[in-house]
Amino acid sequence: MPWYAYLLAPAAFLFHGITAARNFLFDRGLIRSQKSPVPTLVVGNLSVGGTGKTPWVEFLVRKLRDEVAVGTLSRGYGRKTQGFIQLLPTSTPSEVGDEPLQLYTQFKEEIPVFVGEDRVGATQKIQQLWPDLQLLILDDAYQHRKLNADFRMLLTPYTTPFSNDHLLPMGRLRESRSRAKRADVVVVTKCPAELSQDKKNKLAEDLVPYLNSEADLFFSSLTYGSPYQVAGPKQTEITEVIALAGLADNAPFFAFCRQQFALIDSFSFPDHYAYRHADAARILEVLGQEKAKNAVLLTTEKDAVKLKSLAATEMWSKISIFALPIQVALDPIQEAKLLQRLRKNLLQK
Repeated sequence: MPWYAYLLAPAAFLFHGITAARNFLFDRGLIRSQKSPVPTLVVGNLSVGGTGKTPWVEFLVRKLRDEVAVGTLSRGYGRKTQGFIQLLPTSTPSEVGDEPLQLYTQFKEEIPVFVGEDRVGATQKIQQLWPDLQLLILDDAYQHRKLNADFRMLLTPYTTPFSNDHLLPMGRLRESRSRAKRADVVVVTKCPAELSQDKKNKLAEDLVPYLNSEADLFFSSLTYGSPYQVAGPKQTEITEVIALAGLADNAPFFAFCRQQFALIDSFSFPDHYAYRHADAARILEVLGQEKAKNAVLLTTEKDAVKLKSLAATEMWSKISIFALPIQVALDPIQEAKLLQRLRKNLLQK
């Protein structure tokens, strides 16, 4: 933490008071939480982003969809609409948000995908629309205390675990570390692929004091699939790339691009960024250089859903756009343990 962060300590103390008072009211039942008519699995975090929630939602859907009828619900952050919406083939990022549209693009009609800022009201509408739905996975609802979730999965990144973080604005935490006790499972995400057991044990020592006695702790990493084209002039071979990402943490994506391809240039944008024609002009300027004559634009699947919606416009239509799949990797023994826990505590209820 930089030295100047300590100047923000008074603001962090005030933020702690506000969040602690809110949690106290919920803990004492002075503000009521409600159960969903559909069993709910919340995937969330204590920090403001960059923990890898969307790849984890995808992972859970893939592992559970053959056992139960599953759907997803999120707020639809960044959308220009309000209220409850079920995603359709005609849905756009501005209508439903980029992450829900990414999920819908991944699974098509296999599962229903919904957005709604009122999670309690949304679950009731979902139960009416899909009475046979057996599990609803909620993306980023850990702080949504009005919904009394059936199971909570808390994600924390390897590079900045919540045990070594601070409340906003000193750090990136939305609420205090002690609130990890609400979690049934805690996952350290974005770990190095070959993380030693000694390092896992050391991190566990830091995290376990904040967890409840029945919580399980897991360690996951990210893997990358084969790029596939989503828009633009057809191109079959990828050797040179211009990397573009608009995530809460762009560093792992850019690091992978440097390792696997000839990286001509990179464009880093904030999370949920709304791409413009001016951005396409900057990319075309790079593509016009001799060194980039064989390059394509390589981006994340989350960004690809937004860029694909712009691909018909004059500027973006000139760019060959490829998406790089990002998936969760979990040790087989830990994966079996996690699925067993979900079956026992959630799916068999």
